[in-house]
This record gives sequence, C-alpha cells and structure tokens, in this order.
Amino acid sequence: MGAAAKTACALIFITVLNGAVFRPTSSDPSDEACLTHLSQSIQDATKTLQNWTKSTFANPCSGFTSYLQGATCNNGRIYKLSLTNLALRGSISPFLANCTNLQALDLSSNFLTGPIPSDLQYLVNLAVLNLSSNRLQGPIPPQLTLCAYLNVIDLHDNLLTGTIPQQLGLLVRLSAFDVSNNKLSGPIPVSLGNRSGNLPRFNATSFDGNKELYGYPLAPLKSKGLSVLAIVGIGLGSGFASLVLSFTGVCIWLKITERKMALEEGKISHLMPDY
Repeated sequence: MGAAAKTACALIFITVLNGAVFRPTSSDPSDEACLTHLSQSIQDATKTLQNWTKSTFANPCSGFTSYLQGATCNNGRIYKLSLTNLALRGSISPFLANCTNLQALDLSSNFLTGPIPSDLQYLVNLAVLNLSSNRLQGPIPPQLTLCAYLNVIDLHDNLLTGTIPQQLGLLVRLSAFDVSNNKLSGPIPVSLGNRSGNLPRFNATSFDGNKELYGYPLAPLKSKGLSVLAIVGIGLGSGFASLVLSFTGVCIWLKITERKMALEEGKISHLMPDY
C-alpha cells in the first residue's frame, strides 16, 4: 500500500474514532414518541403521509432539514407541524406534548374528533394553535393558559361545548382568537371580550355562531326572545292585569246582582196591599 493510501486510511480511522462520520443523527426520543403516537391516533385515508413511518420518526430532522412531510425542523428538533386539509380522521394524541420544541401546530380543515387534550399545556414554546374546521368536541382546556407564548388560538368551526375559560384572557401575547361556529355557552369573559390597555381586542366575528354565548362584543340576543327580566315583568304585569280584570268582573257582577235584587224588591212592594 502506498504512502498516500496509508495516510488516507489513517485519517478515516481517526475520523471514525472521533465520531465525526457523516450519518443521520438520531432524533430526540421525545419527538420520536410524539410522532409515533400521533400517527397511531390519526387515519390517513388518502395515503398522503407516505413517509410517516417508524424509520423516519427515528430520524425526522437533520439540523434544519426535515425528512417528514408536514414537519419543519430547527436544530434537529420538530419546530412546526402543519397537517392541514388532508382529510385526516381520528383524534389528537395527548402525546403531542412530547414535542416540547413545537412552536406551531396546525391540524385545521380535517375530520378530527374527540377532545382537545389538556396535555397541550406542556408545549410551553407553542405560539400558534390552529385546530379549526374539524369536529372536535368537549370544552376548551383552561390549561392552555400555561402556553404563555400563544399568539394565535383558532378553534372555529368545531363542536366545542361549555364556557370560554376566563384564564385565556391572561395570555398577553394573544393577538388572534377565534372560537366562532361552535356550541359554546355562557358569558364571554371580559378579559377576552373587552380587553384593556394595549392588548389586541377581538370583535364579534371571533365569537359568532354560538347560540348560547352572550356578552360584549356580541350584539344583544334577539333570537333568544325576551330577557329574563322582561319575562318576569310581563309575568307580574299579566298577573296584576288578571287580578284587576277579575276584581272588575266581580264588581260588575255585584252591581248587576244588586240591581236585580232592587228590581225584585220593587216588584214585591208594588204587589203588596196597603194596610
């Protein structure tokens, strides 16, 4: 073997010993668990997510390069997941919380059902949450308040029920909020409907389409009919009116009866002989 070849082999050997051989780095175990459980909780009927396989979950990123469809990487970690308008079915895995570097989660315009996992509270770096246009049910988790960096919460066009958690008003970075077209009820928290200071304010379009929801900035309920006070007032007024009418009727009846009795007495006294 020539001197040049020996030198090259020595360099390769040293490089291997130093662990500097160029090969895909393994993913963070948390990201791998996150992706594995998410893939198990959803059904990809259109087979769009072809590379969502166990081997890819083991190495989804290389620096800023992503090998996984819908994923964006940052320094070898999952930074963003965008699986929008893919006709996905199933539910949202609570194990998404394992993607601790996640800053944007967009699962909008699918057919996902079930609740919004409260475990999303552990995504402490999350800035964008878009779960709109699905069939999600149950309440909005108040634990989302722990995602202090949230700028966007978009949950419109789902089947969410219950009240809007007042705690969400504590998210001072929140600049976009939409829960329209759900089945939410109760009052709109003042901390969201009428924000003070320099905090971004949300107009009625953020809350429209929830029949049982009320309060500013929504217009006063008209489709619900009269307010409780009005109904009570009408009830009391009707009762009083009924009482007056009944009393008037009794008075009229007594007058008529009295007149009849007077006439009868007149007839009797007229027929009696004088003594």
